[in-house]
Amino acid sequence: MKFGLSFNFNISRFIKRFILADVFLWAGWGFLDPIFSVFIVRNIAGATLVTVGIAVAIYWMFKSVLQIPIALFLDKTDGERDDFYALILSLIIVGISAFGFSFATRVWHIYAVQLLKGIGFALYVPSFSSLFSGHLDKKHRSLDYALDSTAVGFAIGTTGLLGGIIATWAGYGSVFILAGIFAFLSAALLLSVPNLVLPPSRRGAVAPILKDHDNTTVGTS
Repeated sequence: MKFGLSFNFNISRFIKRFILADVFLWAGWGFLDPIFSVFIVRNIAGATLVTVGIAVAIYWMFKSVLQIPIALFLDKTDGERDDFYALILSLIIVGISAFGFSFATRVWHIYAVQLLKGIGFALYVPSFSSLFSGHLDKKHRSLDYALDSTAVGFAIGTTGLLGGIIATWAGYGSVFILAGIFAFLSAALLLSVPNLVLPPSRRGAVAPILKDHDNTTVGTS
């Protein structure tokens, strides 16, 4: 039985760049994940495991509630310009929230940073998904998704290991700084090639709207 599998494929420049940007973002948060609860319990005055649970809930609740209206708003505008700007803004917010943990000393500080993080990822999910799905390679859409998931998985696994080591040797603050830097690197990577989404002739001037490449939708993990 022959399955005809072949690994001779060409991935578009857009997909490669967006996968790399996704990797930077999630790799940064991979540093933070292993030490998050330990940091709160050991370093925040009056914090307990209940505090950790509330902090996690704040993030997921705000992210889940906000990303639907954000997605509806982005869908109302034809073209990809609004998605691109929302994506850059989300990465900036996420980066700031990572830095915010470095200054947290009280329980409410943690809650405020988690709220900010929730807003950032509520912007990130629909904007990244819209742009990524709109540029999928027609002959291997599933592969594009798999490559993104695989690359992100390896990145999180690697930085998750390193996060614990770095926190032990250099302190928690260094981990938060790394997470913020990686988020900003993701934004810088996309800003370095805006023509992938916004053609140079159309940036900064009134011009016909750049239409999305197709109507493919995407879910996120």
